This record gives sequence, C-alpha cells and structure tokens, in this order.
Amino acid sequence: MRLLSMLGLGGKSESIKEFVDKGAIIIDVRTSGEFQGGHIKGSKNIPLNTIANQIERIKKLNKPVIACCASGMRSSQATSILKSNGIDAMNGGGWSSLEKKL
Repeated sequence: MRLLSMLGLGGKSESIKEFVDKGAIIIDVRTSGEFQGGHIKGSKNIPLNTIANQIERIKKLNKPVIACCASGMRSSQATSILKSNGIDAMNGGGWSSLEKKL
C-alpha cells in the first residue's frame, strides 16, 4: 500500500476538496500543446519531463499541489517526484474529470 500511496494511487488521506481548502495549486503535467488544447482555468503547465528541474520553483509557491494530466498516469509520476522532494502533493488524475470535482 505504501508504494501505491507514493505513486498517488491509493490510500488518499486527503480529498481534492481538502487540498483546495488548503490553497492548493493545480499543476498540469501534460505537454504545452496538450495544455493549449484545454485545461483547468488557473492551472499551471509544467510538463512532466521538466518537473524535476522545477522543484525549487514549486517549493517557493509554498502551497500544496494537485497534479493532473490526460489520464492520471503522468500526474501519478509527477506526484511521486513532488512527494519525494518534500512537497505536499496528490494525484488529481485526468484534468477533465478533476475539473468536474472542483
């Protein structure tokens, strides 16, 4: 279960609403082209292949992070990277389904 939790796939101790209530930002980890095709208003686009290089920038925001992508696979990877760097993060899954939950 710990591995699933590290990947942002199981045992979510906090809900999306709880993260939003804490002032979470939404980071969309799809490519910039995918992001341009549609995204959650106010979300930040930091593609998965660049997220490891953006850790300090994300830490400076001093907010929890909800990661999203197209289906939840890339956001799962991003959540794992963020958590391993001490950032309070959760996998929000696909951006369109996440948008409906906000």
